[in-house]
Amino acid sequence: MNFLIVGLGNPGEEYENTRHSVGRILLENFRKSVDFPDWQENKYAQALCTSGKIGKEKVDLILPETFMNKSGKSVSFLSTKNKIKPENIIVVYDDLDLPLGKFKISFNRGSGGHKGLESVARSLKTKEFVRLRVGISAEDKNGRARKPQGEKKVTDFILGKFKNPELEILKKLSKKTSPALEAIVSLGLEKAMGEWNSK
Repeated sequence: MNFLIVGLGNPGEEYENTRHSVGRILLENFRKSVDFPDWQENKYAQALCTSGKIGKEKVDLILPETFMNKSGKSVSFLSTKNKIKPENIIVVYDDLDLPLGKFKISFNRGSGGHKGLESVARSLKTKEFVRLRVGISAEDKNGRARKPQGEKKVTDFILGKFKNPELEILKKLSKKTSPALEAIVSLGLEKAMGEWNSK
């Protein structure tokens, strides 16, 4: 089976280390952890791409080089070209409903208003793909996400850069998200969800 793992975010230095680009940050950490080759630009896919094997499975990694709301173009192009079924596509992205330092694996959910996910679902004509939802919100005293309220505050927050202590949290988190991604590929979705969503 072929798998495609997508790190959502906005390209370019201006958006480096912003909360909205956490998918790109964690996929780069994953690429290093599994020792895949450096990214190569694929102009047809409008994405940075690399590939390798996890166990017996061939895995393509991509970072769309379009803006977030056009991310689906890259996903659709590569999944069609490499004959990858939607259920073998894993999208890593920022989720305001989870606090920073937490993540959750899910399948066949709504977009929660996330423009990148909406674009992917539209391009694939299905919601039946895997999500690795990465928390970016502050945490309240009960351990729940404390989301910014109002459209402008949300936009400013997601396009704001992570502070150094937050980047350290992400570095620790990638020691969990990377094996979780490997587990989805090598053990299957159900086992991976059972193992990682309970932690």
